[in-house]
Amino acid sequence: MTQLNGMNADDLRDLVAKATADSTVVDRDPVVVARWLGGDDCEVTFPSGQPIRLGGDQPSAMRMLLATLAACDVDLIATRATLLGIEVDSLTVEASGHFNVSRYLGVPTNIDPGYQRIAYTVRLRARGATADQLAQLREACEVASPVGDTLRRSVGLTMRFESV
Repeated sequence: MTQLNGMNADDLRDLVAKATADSTVVDRDPVVVARWLGGDDCEVTFPSGQPIRLGGDQPSAMRMLLATLAACDVDLIATRATLLGIEVDSLTVEASGHFNVSRYLGVPTNIDPGYQRIAYTVRLRARGATADQLAQLREACEVASPVGDTLRRSVGLTMRFESV
């Protein structure tokens, strides 16, 4: 077992081989449930049963959207660095954005309620990483980040509204 960056590199390589042979082995279909707790507070539960709270004195859903982008790219870079044999000394992703809540509050406006812009900065220190390896990590962020990809393109969104 080869450990690098807190990951089992051998297991990662095995997963890559399996995904190369059959991409459906890495399909993911997550489901989360959010439940209102009162005020602007909610609890989100995951299949693992681990709940997180949003709103109130916790981060808002919009801040969590930025957090998921940052966390996704941290995970992506750490994973790809491990596969490339690069030891990560430090890695941070800082994300920021701007949005206007007028429409959310019911105020008539032409301004969309979601983010108008999002920007993020990746800061990586990796001893011994070559310029080519760093370029591969940057490209991975640009083309392989599931959250980044979701934010960049229009994704079909279906809502059912049920009165229970």
